[in-house]
Amino acid sequence: MGTDADDKRRSFEKEAIPFLDTVYRVALRLAGDPSQADDLTQETMLKAYRAWHQYKQGTNVRAWLLTILRHTFINEYRRDKSRGTTVDVAEYEQFTVFHDVQEVDPEGRFFDQIVDDEVVRAIDQLPEEFRECIVLSDIGDLSYAEVADIMKIPVGTVKSRLYRARQALQRLLYEYAVEAGYIKRSLR
Repeated sequence: MGTDADDKRRSFEKEAIPFLDTVYRVALRLAGDPSQADDLTQETMLKAYRAWHQYKQGTNVRAWLLTILRHTFINEYRRDKSRGTTVDVAEYEQFTVFHDVQEVDPEGRFFDQIVDDEVVRAIDQLPEEFRECIVLSDIGDLSYAEVADIMKIPVGTVKSRLYRARQALQRLLYEYAVEAGYIKRSLR
């Protein structure tokens, strides 16, 4: 018969470790540096293991881990790093260049087609509140409600930030998409 420590370790390995890659991918997009992402991932998993007794078995472990990741990032990494650029949100609200792709595109189908280094660089250029939303939603594969819960903001704010983030990405990626042949140059 195993000890409580053995049971804890087995339970953590079974439920949390499968999300290690997800935690790293989100950490990389938040921190913007592989070395910091490694440290952030390690710190997150250590905190999660130490607090494993607080995790409610059967609930969404991925969302729980990403909540720990976000808090760790905010508390230990973000304060030391200037992030993103200041933008005029109104500038992005009316900017839509991919009319052919946009039909009914609330989930960002366009970005699923061209996720590569150029897109990652564009995501890294987003203001932090936009970047966090898009990283948690599109890279972390969390629902609007889960993102809202992690960020402690209303679901409507998540939707708004995702919309604006995607508008900003469209603007940042327009030339790249034309050159790569994903879209034709607009004649406007």
